[in-house]
Amino acid sequence: MNLSAKASLRHITPTFLSPVYETLAVVGATGAVGRIVLEQLASRNFPYKRLKLLASERSVGREIRVKDETIKIELLAPGAFEDVDIVIASTPDEVSAEFAPYAVKEGAVVVDESGYWRMDPTVPLIIPEVNPDAVADHQGIIASPNCSTTQMVVALAPLHQAATVKRVVVSTYQATSGAGLAGNVELKSSVRQMLDGETPSHETFQHPIGFNLIPQIGSEKFEGYTSEEMKMVYETRKIMGDENIQVCPTAVRVPVTIGHSESILVETEKPLTAAEATELFRAAPGITVVDDLGNHQYPMPRDCDGKDDVFVGRIRRDISGNGHGIAFWCVSDNLRKGAATNAVQIAELLQQSVASAG
Repeated sequence: MNLSAKASLRHITPTFLSPVYETLAVVGATGAVGRIVLEQLASRNFPYKRLKLLASERSVGREIRVKDETIKIELLAPGAFEDVDIVIASTPDEVSAEFAPYAVKEGAVVVDESGYWRMDPTVPLIIPEVNPDAVADHQGIIASPNCSTTQMVVALAPLHQAATVKRVVVSTYQATSGAGLAGNVELKSSVRQMLDGETPSHETFQHPIGFNLIPQIGSEKFEGYTSEEMKMVYETRKIMGDENIQVCPTAVRVPVTIGHSESILVETEKPLTAAEATELFRAAPGITVVDDLGNHQYPMPRDCDGKDDVFVGRIRRDISGNGHGIAFWCVSDNLRKGAATNAVQIAELLQQSVASAG
């Protein structure tokens, strides 16, 4: 199958899953996100009887230890999904476009982390803390949002529920791991070259990233906004179910290996005080508040590395506006909540919905 798979997907009826999955397949298990998916499955005691690992030909035959079991990686191919109940896939868009429909045709449900299916109207885009009910609307594929969107929307959700979000101005400071393993390798080599007095080379990013900031993530798309920025616009509206939310994003790559940071100004229909916003954040699932400026306490990437929550701090009133604005700082591990953790949580949500329906 190719890029026409979206149309054919609508004519495939997936098999409903059992409360305990017979076979779970992880696609892209050798990548940075795939490795964390496997860690999450083990640490969260995800219910399956058999685990199948699928990857490209260069990884076939490698063995990975998961819990007390050593599993050999198999080739990702059209016939690889026979008897698979659920798939967690972390692949490039073109790979998902080709192989996800094969999995659905075999009766599996695919939790997909690529960008290919996110804006398909037949595919729910899920953050379990925000729109869990949407999982029931799947037709075989469930999409996990972009990492920068995920952490922002987790933070926006309690404000939206209490006061209705109207407008968001966000600047992101995104780690090099958002570009995959190659991004971190290039950061480290760039820093070494600069310290040695050499001219740094670059392939993964548009410019050398060592000791630098690059205000471009993705390609140019709409009126000077990049593809990464427009994802935040469209995905936010879809997840929150409100096409009226206005988002003005600027996405910046920074020389940090893990952890995306975001400076967010949100305007709400109903005014909120900083204290009210803080209490809403504290009560919301998946959010940890770290906010004590006098004692230099606020979220930073190095402190959020390896953690699953979205961390919020620097919560304050917008002194430039009309009393309807709250500014805050938001940090999350982009490989965990921004990718692997959210996907596993979607799979758990799906399992729970099937169990309760039964």
